[in-house]
Amino acid sequence: MPLRELFDRNVEWAEGKTRDDPHFFRRMAEQQSPRYLWIGCSDSRVTANDVLGLEPGSVFVQRNIANIVHTSDMNILSVLEYGIDTLGIEHIIVCGHYGCGGVERALGSDRSALVDHWLQPIVMLYHKHRAIFDAIKDPRARAARMCEINVQMQVRRVAATPSVENAWARGQTLHVHGWVYGMHDGLLRDVGPTLSGTADRDALSSIDDCVLKGASPLSAVQIQALEAFCEHAAD
Repeated sequence: MPLRELFDRNVEWAEGKTRDDPHFFRRMAEQQSPRYLWIGCSDSRVTANDVLGLEPGSVFVQRNIANIVHTSDMNILSVLEYGIDTLGIEHIIVCGHYGCGGVERALGSDRSALVDHWLQPIVMLYHKHRAIFDAIKDPRARAARMCEINVQMQVRRVAATPSVENAWARGQTLHVHGWVYGMHDGLLRDVGPTLSGTADRDALSSIDDCVLKGASPLSAVQIQALEAFCEHAAD
C-alpha cells in the first residue's frame, strides 16, 4: 500500500499521545480555543506549534509561499474572519523566516510561473527600491532584509482587512505582530510593527519609509550563525 509507513507512524504517534495523556484526543475533539492566528510561510521546516512550543489546539494557522497577505485571497480572508469572529483569537502573528525561498526568488530574475504572480508584491517593492537593496552586497543579508520588510508589509495588509477593522471598531482585543524566524538558531525576532487598533495602524510610516530607513547591520554573531546555517544546508 502506498505510504504505508506514514500510517504506521500515525499509529505510533496516536498510541504515544494516549499513553502520555489518556484524555488528549477527547480534549482535542471537544473544542479548539486558540488565542493565536499564525500567518506563516509554507516552508516545511517552519511549523507554528513546534516553533512556539505549544500543543495542538493552541494556534489557528494559515500558511502560504512567503507569508503574503493578498487582500483578494478568499482563503486568507476567510481564515481571518473565522479566527476573529468565531474563535475570538487575540493575536495575529505574521511570521516570515530567514532563508525564505519565495523571497529569494522574488529577488531573482526567473519569471512566468504562477508562483511569481503570487510573489508580485515583493517583486514590485524590490524593483521600486532596487538601488537600496542591491547596495547590500551580501546576497544572504539582502534576502534577510527583504524577509523583514515583507513581514512589515504584510502586517500593514492584515490591519487593513475589514475583519480586523471591524474587530477594532467593536472594541475586541486584537493585536497584530510581525515576527521573523531564524532557521539557523530556532529563535523568533520581533521586527514589528505591533498594532492594537486603527490609531496604531494609521500612525505607521509607509513601507517605503521602512525601506529607506534601512536596518541595523548584522552583528558578528548573526553573520557567523548565517554562515554556519548556509554551510550546513549545502552539505
